[in-house]
Amino acid sequence: MDFTLDAKQQELVNLAKEIAQKEIAPRALDIDKSGVMDPELLKILKQSGMTQLAVPKEYGGAGLDLLTGAMISEELAKGCAGTATVCAANSLASFPILFAGSDEQKKEYFDCLNNGGIACFALTEPGAGSDAGAVSCKAKKVDGGYVLNGTKCFITNAPICDKITLFANTRESGGIRGLTVFTVDRNTPGVSIGKEEDKMGIRASATSEIIFDDCFVPTSARIGREGMGFRIAMQTLETSRPVVGAISVGIAQAALENAIHYAHQRKQFGQKIASFEMVQEMIANMVTKTEAARALVYKACWLKMQGDKRASMFSAMSKCFASDTAMEVTTTAVQVMGGNGYSRENPNEKYMRDAKIMQIYEGTNQVQRLVIANEALY
Repeated sequence: MDFTLDAKQQELVNLAKEIAQKEIAPRALDIDKSGVMDPELLKILKQSGMTQLAVPKEYGGAGLDLLTGAMISEELAKGCAGTATVCAANSLASFPILFAGSDEQKKEYFDCLNNGGIACFALTEPGAGSDAGAVSCKAKKVDGGYVLNGTKCFITNAPICDKITLFANTRESGGIRGLTVFTVDRNTPGVSIGKEEDKMGIRASATSEIIFDDCFVPTSARIGREGMGFRIAMQTLETSRPVVGAISVGIAQAALENAIHYAHQRKQFGQKIASFEMVQEMIANMVTKTEAARALVYKACWLKMQGDKRASMFSAMSKCFASDTAMEVTTTAVQVMGGNGYSRENPNEKYMRDAKIMQIYEGTNQVQRLVIANEALY
């Protein structure tokens, strides 16, 4: 496996690192406290191309491969995982159009993103999380298109979105065979943004309900055929899960570096705590697991890019292991720093809160383990 980047790819990764250090990190704690994304920072992300990572070259984008996109997400997450999530969610919402959209649909969608548009991926509902087949949002076929009715919840980027990649059911009886994908403009009559979530972590990322009330969309808004939605959703999530893994690695790396810096500064019993064997053991475990998580994420991306049949299992493993690692590393980093790590004035407390959602969204780690076991056994 070759993880070497060409000059253009490395330039974009370096740009993400610079933005994270100079623009994101200095704003991160203030944004976390307010729960509102800084408009100036969002403008910087758009202008730098960080919200268009999945746009192909033929539609005006950089045409990044999955590995480069994951590396960029990792760098952004070192500054703030919530900010990285805003950008990654644009890619998540783009994948169904990339996989199954027509040329006309791709052009319209990606033109919006290239012009600073924000997108969201609307699959989750109050009664449909891990069970995508339980989607109850309806798409009733009428002359010229469909009428949408239903509510989506926990939708990343919903309050600031311009485009919605919607999963709705075209069968009255529901089930995965009726799951169908649509692209919906935010300003379409019948679309409204519901309750915004006051979240534990990734607070830079706006999350809310989306309500569809007799919302008409033309047939041209349907992505692929009726009933293709479940397959498109699984293909999308298989592609995006290593990116969640990459954001998790970024969180872990940031917490690790903060803990190491603190261990060299903090003195107890007349010596730096970095010289204490128990602290060294904690640091050693944090370093090892972070590096292992990064390697697994990179391999998952590489296998997906090669079309390897093992990609599904490695995608699940990378997301599962990296997010568990982020939770463990951030918790340990707080322990290394003691009371200072528990303070809201210290970024490690934020890293720990941000890490938790990585074990939950885009498929809980319990579901990922089912995928891994199924792939390994059968």
